[in-house]
This record gives sequence, structure tokens and C-alpha cells, in this order.
Amino acid sequence: MNRRILLNCDMGESFGAWRMGDDAHAMPLIDQANLACGFHAGDPLTIQRTVALAVQHGVSIGAHPSYPDLAGFGRRHLACAPEEVEALVLYQLGALDGFCRAAGSQLDYVKPHGALYNDLVRDDELLNAVLRACARYRPGLPLMVLALADNSRERRLAEALGVPLRFEAFADRAYLADGQLAPRRLAGAVHHEAPRILEQALAIARGEPFADLDGQPLCLVADSLCVHGDNPESLAVLRRLRAMLDAA
Repeated sequence: MNRRILLNCDMGESFGAWRMGDDAHAMPLIDQANLACGFHAGDPLTIQRTVALAVQHGVSIGAHPSYPDLAGFGRRHLACAPEEVEALVLYQLGALDGFCRAAGSQLDYVKPHGALYNDLVRDDELLNAVLRACARYRPGLPLMVLALADNSRERRLAEALGVPLRFEAFADRAYLADGQLAPRRLAGAVHHEAPRILEQALAIARGEPFADLDGQPLCLVADSLCVHGDNPESLAVLRRLRAMLDAA
């Protein structure tokens, strides 16, 4: 492996009495934590506790902003105008960063969640809105986006606004031929078997091809690898993947 790929996980996604994920045990295994900001999951106390956990383990903190969709866990597309998306993202960055500052840390990057994340792949105006929010919030604040077969569009738009990009791939999601994530409504869109997740993760980390949803080879170049915290296999996979990446 010629370069070190980082390991990230979506966290802080509990809300009130509803619990999701095992953040306490997963946090020591990752490099980057994408923290819910209250719009798809998370509440003030959950955010505060998860920030403290990330600081305790020296994990980089990223904002995980979404459409305002608690009932749908941020996975439903909302017809928000670009101006509204920019404001929604700014609002969520400020909320999370307030807890980071109170804990003696800071917001390190931004990774949109769910439907918003997917919409950025297809909509230049929405991508520009999120890029503007990053640029306005803090010059040099990176945006994490989906690693595709061709990211020239994302690079061009981000460069125009001076926003650094970080490219992300997924260990536990199936892909279409162009590098987009297979929609969750399709059979096989989410990998649940640990061997399959580990095989895909290591292929991405090594820059090697892996099978897309149709069984065809796909190769992605990524800075960070995501394992979803709401997958029942997540903790076991993270432990094995951490060991494998550290040994490589």
C-alpha cells in the first residue's frame, strides 16, 4: 500500500431515548468521526458527548449536515433551494463547532449526510451551495465528497471557491459502474457480510479494482474509507479492518 487511507464512521446518530451505533467502542478504531448535527439525528447532549469522546481518542471531527429530516433519517430528498441549503449547512456547522470549541477542539471537515450527500453528485447548484457554506464558515475548511470514477467536476467547482476536497469511498455499500452508490432500494445495495465488506475495503485501500453491483470491475481513488455505524457488523468489521490497515 503506497499511501495511508483514513478510516471514518458516521457517529452521534442517537436522538433522545433512541440509540444508534456503538460510538464508545468504535471511536478508538477510527481516524475521522462524522458527527450528526441535529437535522437527521443527534441532539445537544448526544453531540456534546460524542465530541468529548472524539477529543478523548484524538479523532478528527467532521460535521455531518443533512436536510432537515429527522423522521426520514436524512435519507429523503427535500426540494430545498440552493440558498436554503447553504443556510442549513452553515447553521449545522455552527452548532457542532460550538461544542468542538467548548471541548478545546475544532471542526476539521464537512461531510454531508444521506440524500444531501447523494444530491451533490448530480446537482451543480447544490454542490456550489455547500462549497459556499464551507468557504464562508472558515477558509480552507475541507469538504468530503464521494470518490467517483471521474471527479473532475467536483475538483473544478471546488477550486473556483478555494475549498479543499477529500474523497471518500464506502466499505459496506455497493456501487454503480460510474462510482455512484447503488440506491438503497436496490437489492444488494448494502453489504452485510463481514468478508465482503473487508474484501472491498482492502481493495479500495490498495487502489485495486473491486466488483460493482453488476459484477464489473471498478477502481476508486479515495482519501478516506467509511464503515457505517448502523450496520450490525460494524464494530467487528472496524476492529479487523483497523488491524489490517495498520499492518499494511
